[in-house]
Amino acid sequence: MHVIDYEGIMKELRDLGATRVLIQSPEGLRKEAEALADFLEARGLEVILQGNVNYGACDPADHEAKLLGCDALVHLGHSKIPMALEVPTIFVPAFAEVDVVEALRKNMRDIRKLGERIGLVTTVQHVNSIERAISFLEGEGLRVIVGRGDSRVAWPGQVLGCNFSAARVDADGMLFVGSGYFHPVGLAITVKKPVLAVNPYSGDSFWVSEEAERLVRRRWAQIALAMDARRFGVITSSKKGQLRLAEARRVAELLRKNGREAKLIVMNTVSYPELEGFDFDAYVVVACPRIAIDDAENWRKPVLTPPEVELMLGLRDEYGFDEIQGVRRELQNR
Repeated sequence: MHVIDYEGIMKELRDLGATRVLIQSPEGLRKEAEALADFLEARGLEVILQGNVNYGACDPADHEAKLLGCDALVHLGHSKIPMALEVPTIFVPAFAEVDVVEALRKNMRDIRKLGERIGLVTTVQHVNSIERAISFLEGEGLRVIVGRGDSRVAWPGQVLGCNFSAARVDADGMLFVGSGYFHPVGLAITVKKPVLAVNPYSGDSFWVSEEAERLVRRRWAQIALAMDARRFGVITSSKKGQLRLAEARRVAELLRKNGREAKLIVMNTVSYPELEGFDFDAYVVVACPRIAIDDAENWRKPVLTPPEVELMLGLRDEYGFDEIQGVRRELQNR
């Protein structure tokens, strides 16, 4: 279950004078979205539930809310990132009801192997528990460092699937608190330090280096497949938080300067089946970095990220993870 501040949402909607509201949620928060709709309707608001799959804060339904005549969009489950939106939008993190300290206590032997100075990061579901985690770890005699990150990151110590700026800290190793593989693997590739991932739900942990090495090997295989490609489709997304047109143009120009053909493509949800009929030899996804990595096996043509194009062209030597960066803040590490 997740903790959602229904009363706080209602107060913000009252302050906006909203009478009709669109609620957007990821698949894992559909029940919470229904409960929030019941709560708001009982207080006189008209509520519409957005039914499409939501991919993150980068994918707000503000344009749809405007078309529906809504006064506000309530976006559940993600923290705000800087974007120009068409209607007032309330980003509502959904905090997991789980005790992260118990999972940390269970894994202290491995946590100590990270070194004396530990960088701590997590996802938005657990940022409300980060102070408790810091207190526990410091009570165990460790030095804990939490980075502030750039403007795309709302909370200290928060990492996104497309942004690891809060992990760029002076630490011996990194401790990731959260579930799943993508975030800690992207973290390990980005910081190039030992990373231990602790799952607060199961209490299990794993060292990320082997997973990261396997992913990089798979990505080099994609790069090798693209080496002989002559015609590239360079794809960006029309989702507001993934629209990277300047970067797409830069990648297309790099390809052209190195003897390849390149055409720009825009899509909303980037999906290979929708590209059937084009005659490109390979694709570059300049949108969410997870698309090329998570879905590569579903593409019948090689699919790369911008840093992988640079590797293919011999313009960089070391594998790098694609990130969507915000404006750099003065780093305020704890």
